[in-house]
Amino acid sequence: MSDIHVLTDSAARLPSPAFAKQNAVTVVPYQIEIDGKRYREEVDITAEEMLRLLGGSSLHPKLIAPSVDDYIAAYTPLVRHYKAIISIHTSREQTESWANARQAAQQLMGQCAIHVIDSQNICAAQGLLVRLAVEAVAQHKTPEQIIKILRGAVDRIYVAYYLESMHYLSYNKIISPSHAILGTLLGAKPIITIEEGLLAPTEKVRTRSQGIERLVEFATEFEDLQDILILQHKQHLTEQARMLQDRLSVEFPGRHFPYLAYGASLATLIGPDATGVVILEAENETGYDDEF
Repeated sequence: MSDIHVLTDSAARLPSPAFAKQNAVTVVPYQIEIDGKRYREEVDITAEEMLRLLGGSSLHPKLIAPSVDDYIAAYTPLVRHYKAIISIHTSREQTESWANARQAAQQLMGQCAIHVIDSQNICAAQGLLVRLAVEAVAQHKTPEQIIKILRGAVDRIYVAYYLESMHYLSYNKIISPSHAILGTLLGAKPIITIEEGLLAPTEKVRTRSQGIERLVEFATEFEDLQDILILQHKQHLTEQARMLQDRLSVEFPGRHFPYLAYGASLATLIGPDATGVVILEAENETGYDDEF
């Protein structure tokens, strides 16, 4: 058994439902409050159930990060068995998960080296970092080497989403209510990215096909892709995702474009009807310096 353990919060969308168990990754759940009732993500409610619940409704879900006590409870049994914990969290600009994990780690200082990492992202992009950490642990990398790998990857992850509605962006104060009302009246649909850890609208389109085309243009800005993943709002392949796969196949012949349903945490921020693309740009040959 390795002496390094990987931990994350449930906003991280992992490659498969069995990934955490197969790789001994600890996942600390968010809570999602809907109409006064709280659900633990992927414990009391799955992503599919959450998206179905929100689809076509006017419910306003609230995302509640794991508390300091939640992280202390998760770390405590681990510090007895591991020399180091790599703890990977949702962007500190989005939720309090990173801050709470950091505070918990400080309270356990001296028992185990707990390295709390800000993914500067959420969902599959965060899950991608978890996967890289798991691979590095399997390769017997040191904690310092793993941190360097993750820091370098954080700077090479890019995300863009096409949304069918501005409702959730307005509710979460990502755009102003007046902006959302005007956009809705004009039939505009937003394209958003993550900039310095924050969800940020970048442009608007009128049709779904235009939205897909913008995602393709976003992907083609990168010449050398280490990883690319399509995010969608359903478990089965949607028409939007299929269109995106077809267009990307033209731009990147011979490449596979896997898809994944995004999680309940992200759905509370952008809504239950979005299509996105997550890109990990290949590391350049010069590498990165040793400062992290």
